[in-house]
Amino acid sequence: MPIRILIAEDQQLVRQGLAALLKAEDVEVVGEAEDGEAAVSMARSLRPDIVLMDLSMPVLDGVEATRRIKRMASQIKVLILTVANCERRVAEALAAGADGYALKKLGHDELMAAIGSVRSGRHYLGPGLNEEAVREYLDGADTVAVALTAREREVLRLIAQGLKNREIAETLSIAIKTVETHRTKIMQKLDLHNSAELATYAMRRGLIE
Repeated sequence: MPIRILIAEDQQLVRQGLAALLKAEDVEVVGEAEDGEAAVSMARSLRPDIVLMDLSMPVLDGVEATRRIKRMASQIKVLILTVANCERRVAEALAAGADGYALKKLGHDELMAAIGSVRSGRHYLGPGLNEEAVREYLDGADTVAVALTAREREVLRLIAQGLKNREIAETLSIAIKTVETHRTKIMQKLDLHNSAELATYAMRRGLIE
């Protein structure tokens, strides 16, 4: 039987390119999600074999979407496919339950090998990533960062992109006061004191690309 795959990617051209590539193989693309929340919902209803998951997506980031999918249906494999070449970010994704992590610059043959690997139950870590560094991050988990909620991580990502409170509120469809509350809690948890420090932190963690 063909592999049933759900593509979770916020860039339409990338989604369409992946879908076209996969349909040329023994693969059935069962759906395409443009944000993390849609990915979780579609995984629940479609029950794909594998989700190809981007990390930086609106509404819900790829790490939190992965965590929710694996809690809901652990048999669904999640292969992170992103440009974020950051071992700490890899460790976060794996800790959330991801079965593999590959960079978008990989070629056709490497992508199919990654898909085959996670489908068979093996973990996959693509070329260009330092496996030893990933293990170190997994062994010494950043408990402060883990303490951030999914919404706080999303607000942090938008702050790092230079959005003001009103713009963040409009993007996430929440009140400005709610954004201000999230900002205050993020700064307290991370012991950071301004937007520049938040942006630097987000870049180091691979929250923005």
